[in-house]
Amino acid sequence: MQLDKDLVREILLAIEASKNDPKQGIDLALPNHSPREISYHVLLLTEAGVVLSQDAAYLADAVSIWQPTRLTYKGHEFLDTIRDGEVWELTKNGAEKVGSASLSLMLELGKAYGKQVLKERLGIEL
Repeated sequence: MQLDKDLVREILLAIEASKNDPKQGIDLALPNHSPREISYHVLLLTEAGVVLSQDAAYLADAVSIWQPTRLTYKGHEFLDTIRDGEVWELTKNGAEKVGSASLSLMLELGKAYGKQVLKERLGIEL
């Protein structure tokens, strides 16, 4: 399965919007994405240190279903970096130009483009 950059952003936004206690899992139902696809991306985000999750296999007859519980600090930082639509599009396009979609690279690109957009909007160098 390929990394879906837009799904990564959707998952992060959904986790942030959740009112669940961090000790509970968050059920994600995102339009146009299967539970398997969402679970896979939650696992990737967990491996990247962006979210904490739990294997909810006990709920699904021993089929691994990765369920997020909360964003990590790194996750909040990443989401704050890519929240702005213009920064997100620049980040995605930049990752596609270099042929890499690693979450680590996307975080670094997001930071760089975020600084660029802030400079353009505010006229200050960060």
